[in-house]
Amino acid sequence: MAKLWAGRTDGKTEKLADDFNSSIRFDQRMAQEDIRGSMAHATMLAVQGILPQNDCDAILAGLQTIADDLKSGALTIDETSEDIHMFIEQVLTDRIGDAGKRLHTARSRNDQVALDLRLYLKGEIETLLTYLRTLLSTLCRRAEEEKATILPGYTHLQRAQPITFGHYLMAYAMMLLRDGDRLIDTRKRMDVSPIGCCALAGTTYPTDRQYEAKLLGFSKIAPNSLDGVSDRDFCVELLSALSILMMHLSRFCEELILYSGWEFRFIELSDAYTTGSSIMPQKKNADMAELIRGKTGRVYGDLMALLTVLKGLPLAYNKDLQEDKESVFDAVDTVKACLPVLNGMLDTFTVKRENMFAAAQTGFLNATDLADYLVRKGLPFRSAYKIAGQAVALCTQKQCVLDTLPLNDYKKLSDLFEEDLYPAISLEQCVKTRISEGGTAVGSVEKQIALVRTELTDLK
Repeated sequence: MAKLWAGRTDGKTEKLADDFNSSIRFDQRMAQEDIRGSMAHATMLAVQGILPQNDCDAILAGLQTIADDLKSGALTIDETSEDIHMFIEQVLTDRIGDAGKRLHTARSRNDQVALDLRLYLKGEIETLLTYLRTLLSTLCRRAEEEKATILPGYTHLQRAQPITFGHYLMAYAMMLLRDGDRLIDTRKRMDVSPIGCCALAGTTYPTDRQYEAKLLGFSKIAPNSLDGVSDRDFCVELLSALSILMMHLSRFCEELILYSGWEFRFIELSDAYTTGSSIMPQKKNADMAELIRGKTGRVYGDLMALLTVLKGLPLAYNKDLQEDKESVFDAVDTVKACLPVLNGMLDTFTVKRENMFAAAQTGFLNATDLADYLVRKGLPFRSAYKIAGQAVALCTQKQCVLDTLPLNDYKKLSDLFEEDLYPAISLEQCVKTRISEGGTAVGSVEKQIALVRTELTDLK
């Protein structure tokens, strides 16, 4: 395909250089956004009297046929083209003649590609938010089912205090809500139209950038043309938000892997989201969770790659900026692949309630509640803490748990201990009395579920 920029040179480059310079293999995914942007640009040019209306009509009709033919497969993208912008302009010109050559008036590929990328990523954020809402809805449903299911809560990966599985699931729901907020916040700064900045200095034509931005659904325009063509902050911000999101998914998957293993057996993942071993017939591997954990590093790498590309660039546009797309496209594709897979795992895993409860019965998870019992009897907390620690040490010697240590042994530690001790330190009571806001009591978990479901309506 002929180079539309031929003139200063003859436009003939080595095939090796063509292949190295070309971006169409990855920027072709922005074809519909490129067409949409060109239609708005032609409309604005006609309204401003820069483009004859008959040429505008021909351009709009031609672009619509290209959009339709790409969707139907009647038109395939020529991967020998330099980029998607050149390809569409060339096809348009081939179809409608000289009118197609007028489309690029008062714009540059510099502001055109920045426009396409913003349009495309705004749409991808919508998709990501849809996946997040689905995942959060699943978490709320499973948390509702398990709001009274007791398991050990951990600190330092050691059993710490009893919590409910519903409370545990809602912890991740809160993280994902924040991830959604970050995406929405990123979209605000992405919602800026760069078209009309041209190559870097604006244009001599009497364009109406505000009108064109409105046609494309942007809330504002880039107020500085140098910044408008060279800004990729919105890509960095999106990659940062996606990296944090993947970090949350990775932490969750790490625990799904642990909790589904024989050492825990708190859950069993569905066969639909596990694989087997080629040599060990007993194996049921949490490969989907492991892949999500692994792909987190990939998204981190995309963020670091783009930060590195940008760190030394002078104003305004440089060809280095072509390297933004593969990183951001890869990260978006990766997260879009991970979210529904994790949702499927959460939707279908089986909770082993008996195993969770049995694990919570060991490890002295009610030691804090033992100290609180003494505090309610009037003992200062630090004194109560020491006695509770002595009781744990005694249980370790006697190879029993706090629930089964005889009252006579308790009375040797403090005469404040009475028969009402045992119901006070039962696991059910330990959970039931965690009534502080945000705690693990059933009523608190129900409030957390209601909060997430309410905030889901704003996650769009």
